[in-house]
This record gives sequence, C-alpha cells and structure tokens, in this order.
Amino acid sequence: MHHVPLAEKLRPQNMTEYIGQEHLTGSDAILSRSLSAGNIPSMILWGPPGVGKTTLAHIISQTLKREFYTLSAISSGVKDVRQVIAQAGTFGGSAILFIDEIHRFSKSQQDSLLGAVEKGTITLIGATTENPSFEVISPLLSRCQVYILKPLTNNHLITLLERGKKLLSNQFGLDIAIAENEALMSVSGGDARKLLNALELVVYQEKINKKQVVITNQLVQKVIQENLAIYDKQGEMHYDIISAFIKSMRGSDPNAAVYWLARMIEGGEDPKFIARRMLILASEDIGNANPNALLLANACFDAIAKIGWPEGRIILSQTAVYLANSPKSNATYLAIGEAQQTVQKTGNLPVPLHLRNAPTSLMKEIGYGKSYQYAHDFPGNFVAQEFLPDALSGKVFYNPGDNLRENEDRKRMRERWKNKYNY
Repeated sequence: MHHVPLAEKLRPQNMTEYIGQEHLTGSDAILSRSLSAGNIPSMILWGPPGVGKTTLAHIISQTLKREFYTLSAISSGVKDVRQVIAQAGTFGGSAILFIDEIHRFSKSQQDSLLGAVEKGTITLIGATTENPSFEVISPLLSRCQVYILKPLTNNHLITLLERGKKLLSNQFGLDIAIAENEALMSVSGGDARKLLNALELVVYQEKINKKQVVITNQLVQKVIQENLAIYDKQGEMHYDIISAFIKSMRGSDPNAAVYWLARMIEGGEDPKFIARRMLILASEDIGNANPNALLLANACFDAIAKIGWPEGRIILSQTAVYLANSPKSNATYLAIGEAQQTVQKTGNLPVPLHLRNAPTSLMKEIGYGKSYQYAHDFPGNFVAQEFLPDALSGKVFYNPGDNLRENEDRKRMRERWKNKYNY
C-alpha cells in the first residue's frame, strides 16, 4: 500500500486550518479580502521551503471552486504548459495553474504562459524560493502580485508538532510524548514538511513493539543521522548545503567553502544561484572591511554568464576562497537594519531647514538652506554641522568593525566629529 507522508495527511484544507502567514491570510489581510471578493490576481508566492506556498495555492482553488492544474518547473516543458492552457480554455471562468519552483522555468517557458495570463484563461500562482525580480521575466512579473511568505515561528511549528503527534498517536494506538523539541525544530530549519518528516521518521523507528514513544533531542539526532537519505528524499538538502557554504565563508574556512561548492556543482545547482549568494555575502559579511570583495563577487557573477560551464566552476572557486579569506565585518548590514528600525519607530521626521533644497528665491527667503555650510568651502572639505533631524541628533547607526579598514573609518570619524557620535 502506498505510504502517504504525514505532511501530506496534515495539509490544511481551508484557511482556518492554515498555519502562519497571518499578514496574508488573517481575516482582514490582502489575500483573504480578494478571496472573499471571489477574484484573485495572478500571483507569485515567494518564500523559504516548507512555509505553505503549495498549500496556499490548493486552498485558494478550493475556496474559489476553480479548476486546478499543477506543474513542476523541474519536470515540465513548454509542451506541458501549452497542453494545460488548451485544457483550461475549455472551462468557463479562469482555471488556476500552480507552478512550483517557477524560477527554474526558462525564459521561453515563461513566455509561453504570458498570453493565457493576459487573456485571463488562467490565473497563475507561481511558487519560488528565489527572488522573483531576478528569476521571473518582467512582462510576467508585471501581471502578477508578489506575496512574500515568512519563515514559520516556533509557535507555528509547535502547533504543527501537536497536530502530527495526535494523528500518529491515533494511527498507531501509541502514547507519544515529545519530551524535548529543540532537535526537531533545528533539523526542520523552520520548514513544516521537514519537521513532520522528522517526527514521522522517529515515531516509525521507535514504535516497533512499544506502547510508548518518548521523543528526546538525542533520539531525533540519532534517527536523522542514520536515515538522512530517506529524510531528505525531496532534495531539501539543497538549502542545507547552500547554508553550509555561506557559513563556511562567513567563518573564514576556504577548505570547507570549496567542499560545499563542489557538492553543489556535482548536484547540478544553478551557477548563478551560487554566485548570487556570494554577492550577498560579500556585502553582508565582509562589507567595508574589504570593499574589493563586492567587486570580485560581482565580476564572478558577470564572468559566469560569459564563460558558461564547466569552466565557470574555476571562477566560483576563486571567489569562494577569496571571500573566505577576506577580513569580515557586518557593520554596514547592521547599520541599515538599525536605521530602518529607527524610521519605523520615529516615522517621517521633518528634514532640517538648512538641509532642504532651496531652488526658488521664495524658499531662500523663508530660510530654506540658509544656515547650510558648503563642505568644500572649509579646510579638509569638512565642517561640523547637524545632518540628522533634531529628534535623532547624535544617534549612531554605523559602528565600524574591528579591522584595518574600518578602524581607519573610526579614527577619521573621531577626528571630524569629536564627541558628537562617541567614536
């Protein structure tokens, strides 16, 4: 008899059972509103694996009682797309076409969707783990709403575990106790499917002639280690490996970085995906400790497109080793985060008068730009003046990291700003 995975059995059938994404599915949220109105736009659901993209598409089609087709970008070609569109055309009203991993569709495959989406023969729901602005062609993107799905929180995952535990207890007539859940949480990485796979695997292993199963962290780790192949059969490992690759470079270990790079290359990972992640790391984890990192990572991205495969791997390797060996700093990454939080808390503070643009003579008369001092008129092209709104005067967003280049930043700022920012 065919085994139906626990995650499949527990797949929510309606919005009330759905867990997470409250910003989209809450009673007053955007998606719920269009659902109650009975018409939804074509959309791209963008978010990490196992947070409910496919489930959401199913629920939408059931709520709207529409014909539902599903294609996987990994295994479908233009021919499949055309076939579905032809079938969809025979129904009154718009059928829903769900395409999983739409970022894997080539430009020509995406092109083949365009006409049907424009005419409204199909309402497209694409799911992707990659930023759609890179991966989806712009004419298609401009006809879709992009909804961002967030990682599930611990509370969401605990709710899921409870549901899974209940179903398995009933199924096997077992008493299942989750004494510790940290290992389950950590192997799942916030992915509902992986969480339920892990729970199911542990219970299956342990239930043999037992009336009670007690789940501990040690047990979970042991079972998963022994059954990695079964646990990871959907190829979810892809995310674990890119994560190991990034962490190895962040942790300045070029050997590990090259190893994980080789794993991805052998696994057929898209070189652009690898290069794009390195580009982010170059800014997020190295930043101005070594500004060349960003230039090299960007050159790597461009070079791959020109060189193609298999030689592109040489450029990936050079870049990975360079990034791993580079001095590290996340100071500018933290700075923009801090600044955004401040903006969210303090709202739209007025721009100080002396910093406002004074293009007309009237504005000059009211005092716009009056006390502004032009830096180039002063020795060293610098003069101390207030550039922040009064309410934020002296607030520090950028804390230079402890490395050669940023220590110079700190010194320069101390000389210029004296005690204003306490550098």
